Amino acid sequence: MSAAQGQPDKRKESTYVLDAESESEMARLLRQDRLLTEGMGGILPEQTDISSVQRALDIACGPGDWVLDVAFTYQDMEVVGIDISERMITYANAQAQAQGRSNASFRVMDALKPLAFPSASFDLVNARFISPFVRREMWPAFFAECLRILRPGGILRLTELEWGISNKASFEKACQMFQHAMTLIGNNFSPNGLHHGIIQMLPRFFQQAGLQHISQKGHVLDFSASTAPIIRDGYYHDLSSAFPAIEPVMAKTHLLSVDAWRELYQKGLAEMYEEDFCSMYILLTVWGQKAS
Repeated sequence: MSAAQGQPDKRKESTYVLDAESESEMARLLRQDRLLTEGMGGILPEQTDISSVQRALDIACGPGDWVLDVAFTYQDMEVVGIDISERMITYANAQAQAQGRSNASFRVMDALKPLAFPSASFDLVNARFISPFVRREMWPAFFAECLRILRPGGILRLTELEWGISNKASFEKACQMFQHAMTLIGNNFSPNGLHHGIIQMLPRFFQQAGLQHISQKGHVLDFSASTAPIIRDGYYHDLSSAFPAIEPVMAKTHLLSVDAWRELYQKGLAEMYEEDFCSMYILLTVWGQKAS
């Protein structure tokens, strides 16, 4: 779920709203990746047979946890991760070396430009939470490039989420203000700016791209007060890093002053520890095959 321009002179061109070159963002993504994999029931929980997958690609791999997990689980598979953040890729390559994962490698690459791979290079292309940097008009080109690098019969697998629904006023308002800001900069599909609005679009994107045997699987990641403290703490720390990081987006869209935004999200974070707090992420994984 990571993407930000690695060179300072390119950052103005970036469509990613968080700075993935920062240490705090890398720490946030490491926590988030573990929460997602555990909450979804594994690295590829819906894929019952991947015996034909010899080479896999993870787009916007961040610090590389998913790639390293796949490389550990399927040691005969070559797994490649790409991300536009030099910091993330340096860290991921160091982890691959430290863990002895010779079948895992990482490269700096912009997911929104033509990828530096030959056509028909991979049997599986995976991406989780890329919608924060893929604007509405960019999705067709992204799918076309994924299909180019997939081998015939290869699998494209994307996971996105809907979030921000709660029974607490400040928490829900903070999430909705963020969604509204994302709508204004063209990064989601909600017509009124109240939702992320991507999960319902994914199956249509797969159909329009001409993928076959399209399937989908949903997941609910509950971090309400009734869940284990380690789970709620994990999501609290994730959001307590993400909310401050989007202050520039709030300033750019003029929805709230920075001070008003800080006051709102701090109240929302405090509500997460009230005894009746309820909230969850709704995830959807969609996958399909390139025509043989």
